[in-house]
Amino acid sequence: MSGGLARTALLLAVVILPLAGCATGGSDVSKAEVDDLTQTGATPTSDKPADPTRVSDETTIRNAVSAADPEAAQIQPLAWANADTGSRGAISNLIEKQQDGTLCREFTASRESFDGVALYSGNACKGDRGAWYMRSFQPL
Repeated sequence: MSGGLARTALLLAVVILPLAGCATGGSDVSKAEVDDLTQTGATPTSDKPADPTRVSDETTIRNAVSAADPEAAQIQPLAWANADTGSRGAISNLIEKQQDGTLCREFTASRESFDGVALYSGNACKGDRGAWYMRSFQPL
């Protein structure tokens, strides 16, 4: 075989051989089975991703609420500041109570930041292992 004819034959073999698998049956998708071994977890849907500045401020507020003396906080608002974001504010109306057998603290927090001033209503609770978490934190 000449060089040009050999290249043409090789090119045809490269193109035609893969197509031969399709013509002889290949794989039938309708016979595919469901993979029951794969498990996924559901996550809440949201229209927009969480704002990292607000999340950081929420964590700072939660830490201040968990460390606060509830009796002293009822007399005078508790100041908080987040050096990472530059936000600051005050926590007031701090009330400690048991909710469903869990120690929780309801509060109101102001937040002053580059995007303005806002007021929030929050509820922080102490988890089983002693770590505090926000049960709710919503703008008023």
